[in-house]
Amino acid sequence: MATEQLPLSDRINNVSPSATLAVDSKAKAMKAAGIDVVVFGAGEPNFPTPEPIVEVAAAAVVNPANYKYTPTAGLPELREAVAKKVLRDSGFEVTPEQVVVTNGGKQAVYESFQLLLNDGDEVIVPTPYWTSYTEVVKLAGGKPVTVFAGADVNFEPNIADIEAARTEHTKAIVVTTPNNPTGAVWSEKTIRDIANWALEHNIWVISDEIYEHLTYDGVHTSYIGAVVPEIREQLIMLNGVAKTYAMPGWRVGWMVAPERVAKAASKLQGHMTSNVNNIAQRAATAAVGGPLDAVADMRDAFDVRRRAIVDSLNEIDGVYCPMPKGAFYVFPDISGLLNRPIGPNKQTFTTSADLAAALLEEGHVAAVPGEAFGAPGYLRFSYAVADDQITEGMRRFKEWAEA
Repeated sequence: MATEQLPLSDRINNVSPSATLAVDSKAKAMKAAGIDVVVFGAGEPNFPTPEPIVEVAAAAVVNPANYKYTPTAGLPELREAVAKKVLRDSGFEVTPEQVVVTNGGKQAVYESFQLLLNDGDEVIVPTPYWTSYTEVVKLAGGKPVTVFAGADVNFEPNIADIEAARTEHTKAIVVTTPNNPTGAVWSEKTIRDIANWALEHNIWVISDEIYEHLTYDGVHTSYIGAVVPEIREQLIMLNGVAKTYAMPGWRVGWMVAPERVAKAASKLQGHMTSNVNNIAQRAATAAVGGPLDAVADMRDAFDVRRRAIVDSLNEIDGVYCPMPKGAFYVFPDISGLLNRPIGPNKQTFTTSADLAAALLEEGHVAAVPGEAFGAPGYLRFSYAVADDQITEGMRRFKEWAEA
């Protein structure tokens, strides 16, 4: 006799799956079925982890000291290295006691909202946003409040719009520059305005700085904790080794926060995962404490790809792509392709999600639709892929759209 399925929690049922991982998974499934797909989905550098970092990890594997539990908040050596890195890159001092090492940057994001939010608290999320921000806010019982800024203003939020979104329930705001999905690098003025606004209204700032070293054309990341030092007591900085050092699979991230917040994060993590993998922590220590030469080489390669993909996208009728100044994403406006017959089957698409699905199925090009980032009418392409894949993928997109 059939039995009724037991229900899952409302909290998990109200959360959407990761759209970027969904696109990546479908593209990989098509590849496994023998279909040649060009994948611009996940933000994953196609470079190997630098060899000196790998060598440190290899030595750590045979060291029995790494076979035991270690401090939940991270290896002391790594926490010290992160603190020195903040001074080197951000320009101000923090202590190792303010650092909590997490299983990738995503866990640091998750824990931040778990620490700050009560049910019904609101978080202002400038839009377009990384797809997980809003879902992680929901998982903490909070309510994401989006504030949109489009390509016409370089995807940079306006403080007046942010203030208009504030209510008595506003608890935090997310800052992410260089930005995923747009590649925008917010100006120092915008960063200063947000910090002063947050100070005035006693609002937490969560600053995701994982793309900090990936900037172009002489543009540099403005660190909110350096621009307005007074904000540091209500600032949580998030980072990790995935993007800068081509280490996405190593799963090492961290948060830097006021010490009382870091202690709370360690308490939370003690009931979730305990310490991060020790081998990966040893590798991350070498990465964070080492030189940035390999990072500069990767950035130079990304720069060439950035220019190539923007030029190619702007050659497609109905597509407008601004030149990003950071990260390794482009975020073209494809609204000119909607609501008119396009593609080999002369279909009319009303949403970028439907268009992206058809582009994958028919054109064998995988991109993430703007709906995943709160921005319908756009597509995100990661150019952290091989040069020849960019050439081929853009050829396919143009051929498909103009067929």
